[in-house]
Amino acid sequence: MRTFDKAAIPVDAQLDLLAKRGLSIQDRERAKKFLEVVSYFRLSAYMRPFQTHGHAFVAGARFQQVTQLYVFDQRLRLLVMEAIERVEVAMRALLGNHMGPTHGAHWYLQRNLFKDRYGHEKLLKSIQKRQSDAVRDYQRESQQIDRLNASASRKSELKRRRAIENYARHYALNYNTPPLMPGWAALEELTLGELSHLYQGLARDIDRKQIARSLGLHAPLLESWLHALTSIRNICAHHSRLWNRELGIRPALPAAPDFAWPHHLLQPGHHARMFPVLCILALLLRQVSPDTPWDRRLLHRLNRFRQLDTRQMGFPENWQTDPFWPQAIPHP
Repeated sequence: MRTFDKAAIPVDAQLDLLAKRGLSIQDRERAKKFLEVVSYFRLSAYMRPFQTHGHAFVAGARFQQVTQLYVFDQRLRLLVMEAIERVEVAMRALLGNHMGPTHGAHWYLQRNLFKDRYGHEKLLKSIQKRQSDAVRDYQRESQQIDRLNASASRKSELKRRRAIENYARHYALNYNTPPLMPGWAALEELTLGELSHLYQGLARDIDRKQIARSLGLHAPLLESWLHALTSIRNICAHHSRLWNRELGIRPALPAAPDFAWPHHLLQPGHHARMFPVLCILALLLRQVSPDTPWDRRLLHRLNRFRQLDTRQMGFPENWQTDPFWPQAIPHP
């Protein structure tokens, strides 16, 4: 351990430092504006591929190359977030469509449907808090409506509209038994992480298997993938570097899948970068939306950034020729 002694320096001094380290800055004013709105610290993660083991830049490195990599990563995050959104929405539907008809409208209130180690009480408190917050917000909005210079009928209509703005407040304002909203509505209140834990926490193998079968998967694989995608979603939501990220939570990979899967991921290896995650998303999107153009859009994004070294993302050589990608990559 030692004392931190780095000084904070203004943007102009940051540019001088980059130039001193060998980075070519052809348009200083444009580079200055970029650092003013992005920050040196955030951009420094995208400088590393252009640097030696120290802070010096390789010969010919340009500021524009760094910003292009930054923009590529930004657009990759948006593409990945779009895919994860589709998976998250599908998981809510699959859980609700199976558990509701099988176990009743308020199935999630039944403790016996969950494993002993699952935080069932935490789930119920979370849903209760969402309902309470929704009612509190409605009461505050109603007070604001009361202060309007409007007729009583107009105020009543405005309150009626606000009461049905979301289901959490609608249920809490209209029902008291059971005290919490039905399962199909409660699922809409959960984050992807909460959905992942809920699925993993289901006590009955048959429930987990049936839900996973809807996606053409085995339950343990779906559990692992949801856990990994939750981590990726959090990276994207915090606008963090994604493109060459080494995964802290690595998804399980099928050893002998009965579905289309990249040959490279059947081989022993580290598989700790983004390539397996992108393959998982491509597969899941084909399941929930068979006509999805997502994989083709991924290819387009990769091809547009010609200087990208896809090996740093975990892509193998000649990955484009794998039969897993027939929709995404036109073969010559």
